[in-house]
Amino acid sequence: MRRSMATLLLVTATILGPAGTAAAAPTAGFSTSYQAITGDGGTTLHAFVVRPTGRGDGPFPLVVLPSSWGINDIEYVGAAAKLAYQSGYVVVSYTARGFWDSGGQIEVAGPEDVADASKVIDWALANTNADPSRIGMGGISYGAGISLLTAAADPRIRAVVSMSGWTDLAASLYPNETVSSQGVDLLLAAGHLTGRPGKDLQEAERDYLAGDFADVLPIAPPRSAATKIDAINRHGTAVMMANAWEDSLFPPSQLVDFYGKLTGPKRLMLTPGDHATPEVFGAAGLPNEVWDATDRWFDHYLLGVDNGIDREQPIQVKAANGGGWQGSDAWPWQQQTIPLPENSFHAGVDTVANSGTVFVSGILQGYLGIPTGVSVPLVSRSAAAVWSGPVAGKGFEVDGAPHARLAVTPSAADTTLFAYLYDVGPLGLGSLITHKPYSLLGATPGVARTIDLGLEPIAWNVPAGHHLALVVDTVDPRYLTSSKPGSTVALSGTLTVPVN
Repeated sequence: MRRSMATLLLVTATILGPAGTAAAAPTAGFSTSYQAITGDGGTTLHAFVVRPTGRGDGPFPLVVLPSSWGINDIEYVGAAAKLAYQSGYVVVSYTARGFWDSGGQIEVAGPEDVADASKVIDWALANTNADPSRIGMGGISYGAGISLLTAAADPRIRAVVSMSGWTDLAASLYPNETVSSQGVDLLLAAGHLTGRPGKDLQEAERDYLAGDFADVLPIAPPRSAATKIDAINRHGTAVMMANAWEDSLFPPSQLVDFYGKLTGPKRLMLTPGDHATPEVFGAAGLPNEVWDATDRWFDHYLLGVDNGIDREQPIQVKAANGGGWQGSDAWPWQQQTIPLPENSFHAGVDTVANSGTVFVSGILQGYLGIPTGVSVPLVSRSAAAVWSGPVAGKGFEVDGAPHARLAVTPSAADTTLFAYLYDVGPLGLGSLITHKPYSLLGATPGVARTIDLGLEPIAWNVPAGHHLALVVDTVDPRYLTSSKPGSTVALSGTLTVPVN
């Protein structure tokens, strides 16, 4: 840990100047200390505390940063040093309970984690020159979720920045009653490797491995800020959220829903990439657009700096396949409608269409512009339904959440559908724009049921000469499927696509 700490401080020093100071302001800098903080129930939490120097006696605004799942308190030291040096914040970056050298067990952002965050605030107010009237929280992934949950419980928090976080745990890992198995497996493996699972996580893992994921669901609502949004609105907390379009763990639809229900100051940033990839380098103190916006968010709502962030359009997006930032006040209303005549096909059989691999596919798209692709002509029509829209005479942008309204007639009681929207070129090669699973459980065989299937929101540039194609099959390696070989399904309906 000390070697990693030295590396991060070296990076920070390179950015800010020798010993964390800049030649233009030789008296301003920061100091760093490693502290043991007593959390809820006496559990010891370890933290790096970064304080501004050369700015007088304070008091200074406080920012608390809980670590990500499986990561320790060193995660944010680079960003914390910049916050301390550039704007004069006291920053506490701490390891969540149950991980690494913090005590206790992993509580999956449960009440103990929320109580810990408030205890960290208490400690900072008692042991540093932090200002009790100017407190913010933020973090990536696990730290983002804990920050939003704490903002609902602790009215002292005036501003929150959630990066690659969740607001609805069930909607993230169990979308439309379909288990995101690759994501769940990854989280469980990281928990065992870096921490000590608590009772709730152990029970959830047993239920998951036994195929009873529905039994895990009761732990989700108390750990989801979506169930506590009234408290956040009542507190008037300024909430900024940033996520990647292709986030493998916490896809953006649940954030868009949450954003729409916030009544206080709010901002939503969506960028290319996968889970945590848009923000990870900024956490180390390197140049980063999301962390730049984070700094401005805290500066405005904690320091009162008139930097204009409150006057900018609150929804800021970058298209997943390239382009600069685009701002808007709401999602577009213009839509393209594609009719979906009836298709019948065999269920429980995989095709070449799929959503890719967690992290790998999103990183390839976000950093290298390599999409999850498919040759649409090679998609088996006996194992999937395929529909194509008209060829575009001029380019357009898919901007929002495509929505399929489907009449589904299954031959089995349980069927899982996977819907993929592709940008298809003249040679039939398709780039995956967005997707979504849907499990139809307890259906009456042979009887049609109408379902509304909202795909994940996206911003994607479709060139002239290309067309959209919707593929629906019943097997995807990223998810568990309830479809069984030998069954069939018939589909018809319409697809509406929001466009600019």
